[in-house]
Amino acid sequence: MAAPRALVVTGVAGAGKTTLARALATRLGWTFLDADDLHPAANVEKMRAGAPLSDADREPWLEAVARWIDARLAAGEDAVVACSALKRRYRAVLTDGRPSVRIVYLKGSLDLVAARMAARKDHYFPTSLIASQFEALEPPTPEEHAIVVDMAPPVSVQVDRVLEAMGAGA
Repeated sequence: MAAPRALVVTGVAGAGKTTLARALATRLGWTFLDADDLHPAANVEKMRAGAPLSDADREPWLEAVARWIDARLAAGEDAVVACSALKRRYRAVLTDGRPSVRIVYLKGSLDLVAARMAARKDHYFPTSLIASQFEALEPPTPEEHAIVVDMAPPVSVQVDRVLEAMGAGA
């Protein structure tokens, strides 16, 4: 495998994707993106209303994230993206043809996510959609060579585990 130049931190809403991705970007000195910032307004309003997104809703969003990754790599920048990418086909949009992009999957329980989401303030994603996230989730397969990280430990431990898996050391 090529050395990662971009990491896509994936998992359900409330897993801690943004927190981990931001911490990784800081530790590595890489550019950070929260892919939620690229959602079209219609997607945000749909989720705010409590409706899960369809594959058709996600397609232009995932393509925008892929373009952002391509632009960073073309500019010679390394990057970390927080992006749910719950299904294999979604992750494929971000990784296929990009050997230097590596998936980091935050794995954890519905109970932990529910507790985290209940504590969130000012986020458009309602707790009523948590179950739909777990229903849609297709954990990465061995062929995806994802770095799997437990979402329960402190972020500093998660960062160390990702760096170890990348061969970058803690």
